[in-house]
Amino acid sequence: MKIYIILVLSFTFFYAQESTENNLFITNYEYGQMLYKNPRGIGCIKCHGKDGEGQFIARYTHKKKVIEIHSPSIQNISLKKFMKTLKSSSNSKKIMPTYFLTNDEMKQIHNYITSEKTDD
Repeated sequence: MKIYIILVLSFTFFYAQESTENNLFITNYEYGQMLYKNPRGIGCIKCHGKDGEGQFIARYTHKKKVIEIHSPSIQNISLKKFMKTLKSSSNSKKIMPTYFLTNDEMKQIHNYITSEKTDD
């Protein structure tokens, strides 16, 4: 009986240690998608578009000059540049909000925007 209990516990422990994407509540892709759509109250999607293609944000007049703001495409940005941009707070012309994302969250968002999309 003791051997049976030891085998069952060993078997359970061994398989409980396996952590694959299939065992997660949501996939990394879904997590990145969720963060992209609404990381901290307003999503990347609002300015960068459904697939990170960039888009028109606003138009205003300043000193009789019409100014248009467009967000850049982030579909082909490197992970290094993506993370650097999100962490940067020194650019005085910066209009992108700081979301205080963790490194893992930034990686998941990057993975989502650079992956081939399926119908969401």
